[in-house]
Amino acid sequence: MTAVESRPPGGGTAQALEALGELGASNTNSSRGQRPIGARVKAFVALTKPRIIELLLITTVPVMFLAEQGVPDLWLVLATCVGGYLSAGGANALNMYIDRDIDALMERTSQRPLVTGMVTPREGLVFGITLAVVSTLWFGALVNWLSAWLSLGALLFYVVVYTMILKRRTSQNIVWGGIAGCMPVLIGWSAVTNSMSWAAVILFLVIFFWTPPHYWPLSMKVKDDYARVGVPMLPVVASNQVVARQIVFYSWVMVAVSLLLTPLGYTGWFYTSVALVTGGWWLWEAHALQNRAKSGATGGKLKEMRLFHWSITYVSLLFVAVAVDPFLR
Repeated sequence: MTAVESRPPGGGTAQALEALGELGASNTNSSRGQRPIGARVKAFVALTKPRIIELLLITTVPVMFLAEQGVPDLWLVLATCVGGYLSAGGANALNMYIDRDIDALMERTSQRPLVTGMVTPREGLVFGITLAVVSTLWFGALVNWLSAWLSLGALLFYVVVYTMILKRRTSQNIVWGGIAGCMPVLIGWSAVTNSMSWAAVILFLVIFFWTPPHYWPLSMKVKDDYARVGVPMLPVVASNQVVARQIVFYSWVMVAVSLLLTPLGYTGWFYTSVALVTGGWWLWEAHALQNRAKSGATGGKLKEMRLFHWSITYVSLLFVAVAVDPFLR
């Protein structure tokens, strides 16, 4: 813990990595024969962060329906989903490789495979790079090369820009780092059309402005974990009132941007109705969180996770509406 806490702001953690590597090597050498194959397979799957990838696919497939203005080729959908899983999985595996020093010290990440020794750092690195290469070739061969380069760009942005540069240096890490999570929207559109459009850009911006108010409530809940390892998430360096005010700001912009699709002619009454209802409920929850923060509520009384859980429902419903709307126009 001392090695991590004493690193210069935004700097590396060489001593922590060295100590962790030595510990991992020791554990691996002593228990290599005690790692069941089933548990090993589950560990490699866990490196891809499947639950996060589910959310990425929710924003990919509906956009393909919108781009097609109907049902896209189902083999193309399958190929895009598989490629997206491989690409995002590679990015997540490399993220865990880079962050294994702080993951070992954070309660919510202490059971990740590279921390427990179920997967060695070298295995995690090779696994991540392999998925990155395979996913790029997969997209190029079975979808198109525009989608391949967008996929590779998202992976590199997440690993290099967010994980290696922004995460440990600035409280704006999740704002700009979230760009990687917006890319599946562009990939879904390009998979069908092999081009870009304003509809894809608008949905990209919806996810861009959705990401901070989605993640900051979770960061508020686990800010002690981030503070312990020196990661300056906004709730670590700012008061609850400041964080809640930022959440409200991004929420209003997100809802406003989500309503641009209809006046530009890309969606109709169904999508607009869903965007208004779900967006209105989001704003209600965001302002409720701000009011609780202003009143000095802390701990369980702050109820910050209400907005976090709703944010997942919101984006799911909104993008289901994106897929359904073409059939009702």
